Order: sequence, then structure tokens, then C-alpha cells
Amino acid sequence: MSIPQSGGGPIESFADLAGYLADGCKPKEDWRIGTEHEKFGYDTASRQPLPYDGPCSIKAMLEGLRDGFGWSPVEEGGHIIGLEKDGANISLEPGGQLELSGAPLVSIHETCDEVNTHLAEVKTVADKIGAGFIGLGAAPDWTHADMPMMPKGRYKLMDSYMGKVGTTGTWMMRRTCTVQVNLDFSSEADMVQKMRVALALQPVATALFANSPFWEGKPNGHKSWRSRIWRDLDASRTGMLPFVFDEGFGFERWAEYALDVPMYFVYRDGAYIDALGQSFRDFLEGKLPALPGEAPTLSDWADHLTTVFPEARVKKFIEMRGADGGPWRRLCALPAFWVGLTYDQGALDAAWDMAKGWDAETLEALRVAASIDGLAAEVGGLRMMDLARQAVDIAEQGLRARALPGAGGLVPDETHFLNALKESLESGKSPADELLEAYNGDWGGDLTRLYTEHSY
Repeated sequence: MSIPQSGGGPIESFADLAGYLADGCKPKEDWRIGTEHEKFGYDTASRQPLPYDGPCSIKAMLEGLRDGFGWSPVEEGGHIIGLEKDGANISLEPGGQLELSGAPLVSIHETCDEVNTHLAEVKTVADKIGAGFIGLGAAPDWTHADMPMMPKGRYKLMDSYMGKVGTTGTWMMRRTCTVQVNLDFSSEADMVQKMRVALALQPVATALFANSPFWEGKPNGHKSWRSRIWRDLDASRTGMLPFVFDEGFGFERWAEYALDVPMYFVYRDGAYIDALGQSFRDFLEGKLPALPGEAPTLSDWADHLTTVFPEARVKKFIEMRGADGGPWRRLCALPAFWVGLTYDQGALDAAWDMAKGWDAETLEALRVAASIDGLAAEVGGLRMMDLARQAVDIAEQGLRARALPGAGGLVPDETHFLNALKESLESGKSPADELLEAYNGDWGGDLTRLYTEHSY
């Protein structure tokens, strides 16, 4: 979840809203990669989720990272709720999931180094306090009652609202984790093509990274239960967004869509003001019940954009949001997949050629099937395994065309970061399939083995 935005002046017209998005346009040489990943922390003695406070806790983790590795604290209401350093930040999801929002970096070599450094720092602190961390799309055996709520005003408001607009919102908040990548665009036309590819191929990413087959101690019938949870969260702010594929889609159409998403809050003077269900359109007219007579700023608009949760999202960059959190190697594979597909024009064109014939019904069916069957999904003659092979092949071509070397020039490009996905394609197994195979085999149905064998 995002931290409060800042630095925006007053909004004078609708054009400012679309203009805010357009200001994200960058020349190709300035494109960067921002990787985010969440992970579950737990007490190794009890295998229960970390509370906010105490000797083995989220607070102890943040303080340990602050004191041991030079991170600067971010506080809210007198509580440490995040950290920042060198363009990156560490934040908390509602149930205490620890998230690294990486700095904008040039190559996947750099972003993977960042991931490796972060996880090494986390493990150093966690070992000292008796904690462990694991990468999964959904909490495998913790119940809703087991999960703490982090002391952040945004989450308190969201938690009270979720049950009014869907059935699974509080599950998402407390018991899911994702890995995503944030990517740039050069123009409105580039944004449009990338968003269409992002949404159309998001089910393929869901299938490749499916890693949440357990829920409350047993198999749940889905390869990505996290993806299933998102489908019943809040229809007004989630989904595959068919309008993105309509003629005339661009920054203005995205702004119109976001305006119709009900608000959660307004952030003022370090506090979150309840604006649940209220309209940003009313805010533009100075008629917001939460702040009568007050006009919004671009910071308010930026905050509001962080409360829109489709499978891919436009801010001043594009967020790819369809993948489960996972094991260490796949944290680098996710940015490799999407950078390969979208940062080379030939690859982007090939990716769009692959998907441009699919209608809205097909896209939604692929999304559903990916959550249930993962790589074994099939929709109207489209086999997910075939789609995944094609997408990974295009991504590899795109990374080869980028030809960005690493390891002091010893590694010629970024293609090796796709190896984890190639292994899945060769075996036919996503991480979820491997977990289920172990659960039904060597583990003998004992989920405690998950913690000992799959923690970072």
C-alpha cells in the first residue's frame, strides 16, 4: 500500500488530472524499473504472524533495519510505520506484511541486487529477534483473527469499508502478498499500448507466479487464491477494465474512470480524514462532505489514484499487479518478464499481436481460469501453457534486444532472470503445483514443513 503523496498544487480543472498522468511521460533513455514485493513475517517459535509491538515484532524489525542498516524512519501517530533510503522505502501492509518498494533502477541486474541486499538485511534482523519471512501469495494457515492490524490510519478506514462493498477485502488486506513492477512510458500512445498488453497478459503472469494454494490450513482449490480474493473485493476499483481496449482510451479516459471510483480518505496534517464512499467529482466542486468548501490538490489526486486496484494501474507509471508473492528467485523474474515484454518496441508489438484479438469475455475468463488452474488453465481453445511459452519467449527476445550487461560485463544481458519461468514451462508446474505436490507427498499434509523449507 502506498504512503501519502506530497508536492502537488491546487487543481484548477479536469485537464490538471489528465495532465498529472501525462507528466509521467519520459524519453526511453530515462525509463526505470521499480520492483515491489511483500512477504509474511512470523515468530519462528509459534509460527504465528508478527504483531506490531514486542520483542519479536514488526516494530522490532523496522527498528533493527533502521539501526543496523541506515534506513530513516517514517512515522505516523508516534508509531514507526516505514523506512526510506536511497529512493527506496519499506512499508507495512495492513496485516504486517513487510514490503520493499524499490528505487527506480536502470536494469534488472540492479533491481535484483537491491532485492538480494534487502532480503539479506531482513534475515539478519529477523534471526536476531526470532522471526522468519516467507514469500507466498496468501497466508497458508493463519485465520483472520490471527492477523494483527498495523497502526496506520489509512488501513483503519479501509478495513471498516471493505465489508460494505465486497466479501474479501479484509482478507486481501491482512492475508495476501504480491510482487509487482512499475514501468515507464514515453507518450500517451506508448502508455495505451503498454496498458493493453499489461491487462491482456496479466492472467499469464498470474498463472506463471501462482503461489497460494493453501488457506486456513488446507488446499483451497485454486493455484492463486490471492487472485481469487481480488475478484470479490470491490467491483468499482478492481478488474480487467474493458474500456482500456476501446478506441480513444488515454490519460483523460483514465482520469474519468478514477473520478468514478469512490474515495477512501483525504490526508491532512498527518491524519487520514474519513471520506469513505464520497466522490472526487464533488471534491473538485468544493462539495466534499469530509471537507466542505475545500478544493483538492494534486497530492489529493495522487493519493486517490493509489486507491484504484485493477490488474494493471496507471499513475505516473504503470504498475503490473497480477502476480503472487513468491520465492527469492521469482522476485527478479517478475520484472524480467514485464521489462522484456514492454521496454523493447519489437517485443511490445509482438505481445500486442498475441493478445489483440481477445475480447472482454475472454480476458475475464483467462483471469478466472488462471486463479483456479494456473498453467493448466484453458479458455476457448487458448491453453495457458502455450500463452505462457509465447509470452516468455517474447520477453526473452525483448531482454536480448535491450542488451544491458551485468556483473561488470561478464553477463551480456538480462535474459537469465527468466530462468525460473523457463523451469516452470519445462516442468509444467507453477510454484503452487510444487507446493501441492510436496504437501500431498513428502510432507504428508503437514503444512509446518512449508515454513522450514520455503522461508527466505
